[in-house]
Amino acid sequence: MKPAPDLSAITVRHPQWVLVAVCALALMSTIGVSMPYPILAPIFVGGPVDGFTHFAGLDPKFLMGLALAANPLGILLGSLFIGPLSDRQGRRQVLGLTLSATLLGHALTAYALSERDYLLFIFARWVTGLTESNVAVARALLADMHAQIDRTRAFAWLNACLYMGWLLGPLVGGLTLPLGEAVPFVLAGLAMLPCLMVLMLWVPAGQPPLVDGSQPKRGFWSALGEQQVLGLLRRDRLLATLFALQLFYCLGVNALYEFAPLWMLENLGFGSVGIAWVTAAQCAAMTTASVIAGKLRQSRRPLRRAGLLALCAALGLSALAVLPGQLGLAAIIGLGLPLALYNAVLPAWVSERFADYGQGRVMGLLSTIFCLANVLMALAGGLISMLSTRWIMGLGGLTCVIAALALLRLANQEAGRPDEGSKP
Repeated sequence: MKPAPDLSAITVRHPQWVLVAVCALALMSTIGVSMPYPILAPIFVGGPVDGFTHFAGLDPKFLMGLALAANPLGILLGSLFIGPLSDRQGRRQVLGLTLSATLLGHALTAYALSERDYLLFIFARWVTGLTESNVAVARALLADMHAQIDRTRAFAWLNACLYMGWLLGPLVGGLTLPLGEAVPFVLAGLAMLPCLMVLMLWVPAGQPPLVDGSQPKRGFWSALGEQQVLGLLRRDRLLATLFALQLFYCLGVNALYEFAPLWMLENLGFGSVGIAWVTAAQCAAMTTASVIAGKLRQSRRPLRRAGLLALCAALGLSALAVLPGQLGLAAIIGLGLPLALYNAVLPAWVSERFADYGQGRVMGLLSTIFCLANVLMALAGGLISMLSTRWIMGLGGLTCVIAALALLRLANQEAGRPDEGSKP
């Protein structure tokens, strides 16, 4: 059966400059998103005993888990629609709207902290998350140009900039926390200003990829409802399978991302500055791995490579359940390598395999999976952490092992298909 036409393919002038601009945009945006992550454990577990850290008499670790879940819950809801919305309204227009709203969300978060209002803090983190789900739009913008730039290499460079943002953001957040708990969030909001400047100056407006004048016009909400990302799961069994195994993998990854700061606080006594430096080292490893991935020749069996990388990550994460402090610290940093390589390989395969669904919609599905796992692990981990963070790492390692084995099995099935790389 002949594959459906790729509606997302576009041609732009100076595609390499557009790639640089999108990467710069991702770097600055991620700095703002990542600043709060290493400081929540010191704020809640190492902070003063008051109505904020002991709201309603609850355990600070549980309150921290809710705070960790609020932001990705917003990103999860936003991911359902923001990627598909960019397919219809245009990438630059949607990016401009989300970046502006994120700036306001960070300002509200800073105000909630200064007023020691826990409920407002949770609400502000959730609202900010709604508009932080624009990484899918950035990936879709690069995937649109696949006829002019190599997809895997473009994703690798984008990921390198995302990881660099995760390096700089936590570092700035950890170092500025002693100046006041609201300061990192003020800086996160200010980081959106250069993002908007780069967007307006260097990212082309372009035609919305799925706008077709031959098709009858539908209402905005009707069209958006039809294009939301979860609808793909009903249409494609392979995507439904991928959704399940990617969810298990991301549960493990988020166990590391969300609770490694608490692991370091409990097992090494690290404060915000120490956690920031370790997070920076991990992200430096991820950045290096992404640069290397961008120079590697594209694999003929990308799913098999992704499965092996997921298995490496699973073994390293499982080791954190038993390793002593210093060895565990080395494992946290070293895990950045397989995580980054996996994130370069799998999205590129998904982008090529399911291109005719719209790149914004497909990349939005990957963001949705990650954010759903983020929420689930934050809630479960908040409860499990009252026993030990080592239990969280063990659970995360187990889910990654299940995902890796399932992905290797799927890779063997796909290897036998003569039309691998096109939509089934």
